[in-house]
Amino acid sequence: MTTALTLAPARTVAELIERLDGIPPERIRLIPTPGTATEADLISVLDHENIICELVEGTLVEKPMGYDLGQVTFEFIFYLANFLRIRNLGLANGPDGTLRLTTGLLRVPDISFVSWDRLPDRKKPVGPVPMLGLDLAVEVLSKSNTKREMNRKVREYFDSGVVLVWLIDPRTRTARVYSSVEDSALLTEDDSLDGGAVLPGFRLSLRELFEAANRGPDA
Repeated sequence: MTTALTLAPARTVAELIERLDGIPPERIRLIPTPGTATEADLISVLDHENIICELVEGTLVEKPMGYDLGQVTFEFIFYLANFLRIRNLGLANGPDGTLRLTTGLLRVPDISFVSWDRLPDRKKPVGPVPMLGLDLAVEVLSKSNTKREMNRKVREYFDSGVVLVWLIDPRTRTARVYSSVEDSALLTEDDSLDGGAVLPGFRLSLRELFEAANRGPDA
């Protein structure tokens, strides 16, 4: 498991953006001052502004938001929740499920799954920001997610013990499936997401997922 790095304050905005993997500046919160933000600050923003942030290198970074992203996330969670009602393999969470990957590093997968066997005494975690070794982390990509940002997230997820990572891209109607940092496969809408040993029996057609997220009134 990685540990958070303590870095010298960024001297310029450009340096700060570079450290945060080139994400757009509108996602970087300047209050609290970058480099000084804490877990309590993140919780306060969520409670009082209803804005989902991640904590990276002492900086609050807003998660991309959008109606289209929300629809894909909703349809995925709906399908996964129905699957788990039958199989009862563990717990799923949505895009406000903040997790502590390591000290000072808080991430918010759009969808996550943790098996009962990974939970102490097979009980639901308590507290607003638990530290969990997830089985599955899913991110629904927006145009503001940079490749470097997502590569970093994938690495952090696996370093924290995640078994499987899926990056779903509604714009290209594809998904990249990672079984490790080095091993991944690109799926098209002709393919299906397969839960394998993490979610035995789970299969979700990407075509069906995207069509469900984009259905109109005559569907």
